[in-house]
Amino acid sequence: MGTVVEMPFQWSMAWGLVLSVVILWWAVRVLDWAWLKPKRLGRALRAQGLRGTEYRFFYGDLTENARLNKEAQSEAMPLSHDIAPRVAPLFHRAMEENGKISITWYGPNPRVTISDPALVREVLANKFGHFEKPVINPLTRLFATGLASCEGEKWARHRRILNPAFHHEKLKRMLPAFATCCSELISRWQKSVGFEGSFELDVWPELLNLTGDVISRTAFGSSYAEGRRIFQLQQEQVELAVQALQTLYIPGYRFLPTKNNRRMKEINREVGALVKGIIGKREKAIKMREASSNDDLLGFLMESNLKHSHENNDASNARMTTEEVIEECKLFYFAGQETTAVLLTWTMVALSMHPTWQDKARREVLQVFGNDCPSLSDGLSRLKIVTMILYEVLRLYPPATVLVRKTFKRMELGGITYPPGVMLSLPIIFIHHDPDVWGKDAGEFNPARFAEGISKATVDGQVAFFPFGWGPRTCIGQSFALLEAKMALTMILNNFSFQLAPSYAHAPYLVATLHPQYGAQIKLQRL
Repeated sequence: MGTVVEMPFQWSMAWGLVLSVVILWWAVRVLDWAWLKPKRLGRALRAQGLRGTEYRFFYGDLTENARLNKEAQSEAMPLSHDIAPRVAPLFHRAMEENGKISITWYGPNPRVTISDPALVREVLANKFGHFEKPVINPLTRLFATGLASCEGEKWARHRRILNPAFHHEKLKRMLPAFATCCSELISRWQKSVGFEGSFELDVWPELLNLTGDVISRTAFGSSYAEGRRIFQLQQEQVELAVQALQTLYIPGYRFLPTKNNRRMKEINREVGALVKGIIGKREKAIKMREASSNDDLLGFLMESNLKHSHENNDASNARMTTEEVIEECKLFYFAGQETTAVLLTWTMVALSMHPTWQDKARREVLQVFGNDCPSLSDGLSRLKIVTMILYEVLRLYPPATVLVRKTFKRMELGGITYPPGVMLSLPIIFIHHDPDVWGKDAGEFNPARFAEGISKATVDGQVAFFPFGWGPRTCIGQSFALLEAKMALTMILNNFSFQLAPSYAHAPYLVATLHPQYGAQIKLQRL
């Protein structure tokens, strides 16, 4: 009987000991993650002369960053292009107090801001693969992964397959879709013209809808209606993803059945099912020889994927899987819609603030196209003043204001040795507004600085223009975005003159890209 009683007790003691060891191991790991490692990394950086904010347990500068953002966004700013302090107040203060290379904290992760263009190029070139994109919150993977999130050989394979879809000759075949969407926008605006030939309009949602229409048509062609549904779902997913990024991610949180988590997973499933259905129909049409491919991104991608597979003897790892194609299509939506809508919105705001440049651009458009629809890419390529204006807007209002990389091994950069686990923040918006790089008029709207091209726009020819990134990971869709923006701006200039409406409040702020906080109210006059 004694043995029967002792066995459960002994097992209970053993399990209790195992549980205690697990809890102790977990506590040590948490202590190292939230306190010991941050202090260790902070000391290593400060020992080399770097300065910055002091580490605050667990949250780092997240609470202070939220406070500064709330304060900056509490009211509009004067009509000025000096927007960096409002858009990124924490980085602005840190660099003001501690220099262009300074330390802030994203939770327990040290984040070093590097604003020297030469060092930024070195990081983005990533010749030896020492820098990688950090996964700040796994929930954002439900929004979009694709090429932007791939690393190593997977990134190289995806890039090789995607490159042909964004070749200039393929983009030329999309111009009719661009023209159709822009014509519909112009027609809708013309119907809004009042008795005096003018009307006021918030162009921000209008331009979002325009670029959503463009990406829906150019990504999925004949499946445009289904593409529109994907566009609407991806818009909602962006908002939820941004909310997730504003708080420190706690491991395991994504598995909790919170309202946001459930909704993000629902959207992910629905978007995946819609894209998979479109792909399935396209594959079936190709097999039945009803179509070889369409003049859209999905058709080009499927064509390139199949060709790449055949060239590699149908090796299983030589082509994208259906799931990977789905992720690339989801990324088309975010990058294709947001980037161009942001560029066009701030271009209309800037040209409203600087009517002389608006008049110059309109004269050039009339000279090149007259009253015809700009449906030829060779004509769009002759728009030198329009191109200069778009470059200047991309400089002052870059869609992505900050790029982030992370060291995963010991790395020397600019005389500083960075241990593994340090986040490198590349503040594009501050580099684009730096007088040491662009001259004393860096804060002014002056497209003439690009008259001789990008390479001669800076002081001493510094390479410091990064609206689409730089190096091997330069945004693959930059030609697509600029071609679309030229088409839309040309047609707007050809039909309307415009100025800021009295209700406009200048308030750029960062969501996923650089949005107008209160919209972009413009008064349009029909020509």
